[in-house]
Amino acid sequence: MDTKPRLSTPGTARTAADQAVKETLEDYTLRFAPRSYRRWTPMVVATTALGGIAYMADFSIGAGIGLTHGTGNALVAIAVAAVVIFVTGIPLAYYGARYNLDLDLITRGSGFGYYGSVLTSVIFASFTFIFFALEGSIMAQGLKLGLHLPLWIGYLVSTFMVIPLVVYGMKALSRLQVWTTPVWLVLMIAPLVYLIAEDPGSVDRFLAYAGTDGDGISAASVLLGAGVCLSLIAQIGEQIDYLRFMPPRTDANRRTWWTAVLMAGPGWVVLGALKQAIGVFLAVHILAEVGPAAATEPIQQFRGAFDAMMPSWLVVPLAVVLVVISQIKINVTNAYSGSLAWTNSFTRVTGHYPGRMVFVLVNLGFALALMEADMFSFLNDILGFYSNCAIAWVVTVATDIGVNKYLLKLSPLQPEFRRGMLYAVNPVGVVSFVAASGLSIATYFHAFGDTLQPYSPVAAAVLAFVLTPLMAIVTKGRYYLRRTDDGIAEPLLDADGNPSAVVLDCHVCLQPYERPDLTACRTHDAVVCSLCLSTDKIGDHVLPAQPPAA
Repeated sequence: MDTKPRLSTPGTARTAADQAVKETLEDYTLRFAPRSYRRWTPMVVATTALGGIAYMADFSIGAGIGLTHGTGNALVAIAVAAVVIFVTGIPLAYYGARYNLDLDLITRGSGFGYYGSVLTSVIFASFTFIFFALEGSIMAQGLKLGLHLPLWIGYLVSTFMVIPLVVYGMKALSRLQVWTTPVWLVLMIAPLVYLIAEDPGSVDRFLAYAGTDGDGISAASVLLGAGVCLSLIAQIGEQIDYLRFMPPRTDANRRTWWTAVLMAGPGWVVLGALKQAIGVFLAVHILAEVGPAAATEPIQQFRGAFDAMMPSWLVVPLAVVLVVISQIKINVTNAYSGSLAWTNSFTRVTGHYPGRMVFVLVNLGFALALMEADMFSFLNDILGFYSNCAIAWVVTVATDIGVNKYLLKLSPLQPEFRRGMLYAVNPVGVVSFVAASGLSIATYFHAFGDTLQPYSPVAAAVLAFVLTPLMAIVTKGRYYLRRTDDGIAEPLLDADGNPSAVVLDCHVCLQPYERPDLTACRTHDAVVCSLCLSTDKIGDHVLPAQPPAA
């Protein structure tokens, strides 16, 4: 192997690196979140993360399932999906909070490889703009009811109003989520409590509602409903975009740290499932008044709920306020997380960092196109299809962490994300994901008959769970690490097992970075940060593959 020093292009490298450094100091778009930046307490981080799940889509999703399949099937479907999402979210949330990495960086070292995880980054980015479009549609419905704005103008308003907030990253988002959460909770819970207290019979009507199918509890109805709910499984990626800013775990904060991680990581689905069930309740409550089409719209659901407890002149304004607050809280997260995913993918593939704001606008453009195409009218079809990809991805990564790392010990226990340390593609995750998502999508589109069609989400989860350890055994885990030595003598972890806070200077961009974000340089007696490695088009600084042990 030729390891002779080669001429680099310092001007080009410095320009790209300097641009990336300036634009990622706030949100650490492409890399490890350093300890020096993570100054929030565990509960502030958790509150910020949970603020992002204030979205109204849950009410629509629950209502759609309930009106079609009946309350009984809807509640069972919601519970089944919640259990799957909670269990798969635990290892992902732990790794994000413990090692301060977003889900894309975790995915790289958990079976996919440096370039292989580009595939899942695109899946996650798609999740963010699909749900941005859904929430934007809901807000536009609210603006139409309250201000009589045409829907197309409402779509524009809901899209562009989040841009100023997304620009400022985690600091601005944490303030927004902390201050708006109490107002949102009161507006959401108060009408439900009032309705149940004033009209106990509403609970009986809710539980007795049979849906348009009217077939009672059935496995097919439950699984079709669960498939729609499971499209939200990728929400754990947005939770981790906040959880990566958790402070180090120590003996002193261990209990608070774990509470925050479980509450804001997999715990998001508890509140999500409750909102879906409330959506069914409210839809049944207003069904006779507004009809089945409008009963799935959250603005109509809360207009009906507020109408029962307050003067008529206050009903519509409060319903609109609730919808607007909810939309802002979730869509700043969708725009933020989507821009991270697109930026990560583009920079890895091209070696060029165009700036995160470019991809904020790209993500918003996709979302606006979906809104103008009236995606709300075929919501369940979109989510049912998408859930197959999302389930396959999340279950693959969760299985690699839980089974391949801790049980089989074929996957490195500590996550790795740096270029040069990983193989370009790891067949363990890529093959498992492609096979699981491909076969489940085929099942969803009736390729194996109508009887199996409702079982597509089960197929995605089971195939990913079985194939991931099987592929690790077949490949003997040899495609996880291209190198085991990053060339730096300083330990990667401190005495508590947290990423080291020791700071070293990158010789390309001349910026200080903490130890986990660096490797030795191939051509210089110095270290280089993961950011500069990502923008190194000719691989001048990337360490060579490590020869196998004799």
